[in-house]
Amino acid sequence: MKWSEISIHTTNEAIEPISNILHEAGASGVVIEDPFDLTKEREDQFGEIYQLNPDDYPEEGVIIKAYLPVNSFLGETVEAIKESINNLILHDIDLGLNQVTISEVNEEEWATAWKKYYNPVKISEKFTIVPTWEIYEPVSSDELIIELDPGMAFGTGTHPTTVMCIQALEKTVRPGDRVIDVGTGSGVLTIAAAMLGAEDVRAYDLDEVAVASAKLNIKLNKVNECVVVAQNNLLDGVEENSADVIVANILAEVILRFTDDVARVVKPGGSFIASGIIQPKKDLVKDALIDSGFEIVETILMEDWVAIIAKRK
Repeated sequence: MKWSEISIHTTNEAIEPISNILHEAGASGVVIEDPFDLTKEREDQFGEIYQLNPDDYPEEGVIIKAYLPVNSFLGETVEAIKESINNLILHDIDLGLNQVTISEVNEEEWATAWKKYYNPVKISEKFTIVPTWEIYEPVSSDELIIELDPGMAFGTGTHPTTVMCIQALEKTVRPGDRVIDVGTGSGVLTIAAAMLGAEDVRAYDLDEVAVASAKLNIKLNKVNECVVVAQNNLLDGVEENSADVIVANILAEVILRFTDDVARVVKPGGSFIASGIIQPKKDLVKDALIDSGFEIVETILMEDWVAIIAKRK
C-alpha cells in the first residue's frame, strides 16, 4: 500500500491541536521534528543511541508529519485538514509559517522508520515510558513502567505537557483517590493515576478514536479493573463533588471554558492539574482558576509549556 505523508511546518504552541486534527482525519500517529531535540541533553542510563540528522529538522518552529492511505478521498481529507488548521487562528493559536506539503512513501519504509525516535524514557521520579517492542529492565524496585504503542496512541507520552502532568500526579494522587482524566487521548495519565494507587479513575474524551486508543493502552498496562473510559464532552453530566483529583492536558482555551465545572465536580480540598498551556496564556488560566474558587499551589515549567496544580478551597 502507498501512503501519503502530510507535513506541517508550524509552532510548538500548535503541536497538540494539529496532532488532534491529524488523528481525527485518520492518522494513526504523528512524528514531531523539533530542532530542540538536536541540543537536548539526554541521560544514557538506558543505553539509548541517538543518531539525529540536523538536515531533518527545521531552523525554526517544528514540523509535524502524519501518514494517510492513498485513496480516492485523499484530496478531500487534506483540504479538510488544512481548513481545520487554519481555523485554529480563531482560538488565538500561533500557526507560524503554516506550510503544508504532501509526499508519497512506501508502506515498508513508513512502518519502521519512526521507531528509531522512540526509546525508553524516564520522565519522572517514578515513571518510565517504554515502547511495547522494547525489552526493558527496571532500574529500581519502585520504578513504574508504562507501556505505550504509538501506533495506536495519541503520542509517545513524552511531550512536555504530558511529562508535567505525570510529575504533578505523583505529587497529588493518594491511594484510594477518585481521579478524572479529561481529554484522555492515549490514556497515559489515566494509567499513571491508577499505578499511583487511585481506586477509581474515569477517563473521558469526546473523540471516539481516543476512547478506543485509551481502552487498548489501559488493558495493555493491566489497570482496567479500576478504570472506566467513556466518550464525553469535558465534565458534562459528571456528578458534583465526585473527584479527589481532576487532570486535563488540553488547550488553554478549553481549560478557560470549564474551570467552573471543575470546581463543581472536584471535592473541597481536591486538586486540579491543568496542562497544555503555552506560557503567554499562563496568567489567563491562573486568573480563571482563582475566579472559580481555586488557589494556585504550584506552577511547573518545561520548555514553552506550563502546568498548574490548583486546590479547591
